[in-house]
Amino acid sequence: MADLSIRIDFESGRMLGPGMIELLERVGTHGSIRQAAASMAMSYRKAWLLIRGLEESFGGAVVSTATGGAAGGGAALTPLGQKLIETYRRIERGAARAASADLKALSALVRAGAKQKA
Repeated sequence: MADLSIRIDFESGRMLGPGMIELLERVGTHGSIRQAAASMAMSYRKAWLLIRGLEESFGGAVVSTATGGAAGGGAALTPLGQKLIETYRRIERGAARAASADLKALSALVRAGAKQKA
């Protein structure tokens, strides 16, 4: 079946989409912006710019960072960062439930079209 991808466009011109949410999730998992970016085949600079953009959009830090050194440094999600993930994923699940029948119908059309060409 098809997957539904949600991008939220705000009146300000800012947006929130699956790539940004995945980046935040991976920062939470890896404890590092650099490792999160690498796991997505993304440059550290691009990841940092996306995080900065989220912070500007939502008016607060979404990731907290600690400078390296003997202990190693790292990054963690802030409560705002966690709330963005939770809210986005809840919207995504609701939209997928609402569109389930239509997604199945579209998937059937794709398979039917592919079979006709074969």
